[in-house]
This record gives sequence, structure tokens and C-alpha cells, in this order.
Amino acid sequence: MNSTVSNLIHQAASARVRLLATTAQLTEEEAGLKPGNEQWSISNIVEHLVLSEHYELNKLWQTMEEARSGKKWSGEHIHRGLSIEEVIARTWKPQEQTPPYALPRIGGPLAYWKECLICSQSILDVLGNCLEGLDLESMIFPHPLAGPLDARQRLELIRLHMDRHVAQIERIRAATPAR
Repeated sequence: MNSTVSNLIHQAASARVRLLATTAQLTEEEAGLKPGNEQWSISNIVEHLVLSEHYELNKLWQTMEEARSGKKWSGEHIHRGLSIEEVIARTWKPQEQTPPYALPRIGGPLAYWKECLICSQSILDVLGNCLEGLDLESMIFPHPLAGPLDARQRLELIRLHMDRHVAQIERIRAATPAR
């Protein structure tokens, strides 16, 4: 695996560890509490992360297969060379609407969603090996909120997204009285 892909996958794995550590001591009851009527519980957040990551990994894999067959995205890569932080700062609004594919809708215990998140790392690792020798900046597909992102930016997004929700979970935990 080339060093760029390896580094991006390692960063995503580290974010995953931070997320799992942030939720490690929660009971199912605590994880299911919603801070407000229109807000997600911690279990909802982790479900959202699983659904989002599965979408990202699937789209990355599709784009990789298209690149291997010579098919390329035909639009303009307006975010070329930018970090995902720069792209998000330019494109996402405060309180951005979650794309439908990533809305928590299944429910279930936090423990289940955490195991799903753990399993996603092995998919990401395999994808990283498959990306070997491919030009990440030439593999582009649009994100519903950010517009066209290349494979490097998509891998960065997996890490950024988890870290953003780690901060959200920490705020929820800080605002929830200890039991």
C-alpha cells in the first residue's frame, strides 16, 4: 500500500479508536438518551457513522473499479488539491441536512453499531490495498453536500466525520448528568 493511502487509512483507524473510546463506558440507557426532541442520541450518531461510512466505502470502491476500466468522472474537480477540512469549510452550512442514506433509521443497541464500526475498518483496509498504484486525485465522484471529491478527500472525510461526531458525543456526555 502506498504511503499516502496507508497514512489516510491509519488516520481513519485512529479516529475510529477515539470514537470507540469515547463511547466505551456508556450504558445502553445512556447511549439511547436524546439531548432534545430533534437531536440524535449517541446510538443514533454511531448508527449514522456506520451508514455514512458504508456509503463512502461503496462509492470509493465503485469509483476505483470505474478507474480501472478507464471510465472517469466528466465534471470539473473544483476542490483539486484541497484538504477535506478546506472543502468542508467552503461547502457545508451550519446544521447541514444529513443525506437520506445516512439518516439513522434502523435503531438498536449501541453495542451493535460499535461492532459494525469496528468491522468497517477491515473493509477500509482491503480497499486500501486495492487502491495500490491508482491515482487518488483522478478518482472523483460527487458528494451530496461537498460536491466533487477525489478518493484522497473521501478517505480524509471518513476520519474527519468520525472526529466531528466524537466532539458531538463528548458535548452530549458533558451535558448529561452522571447517573
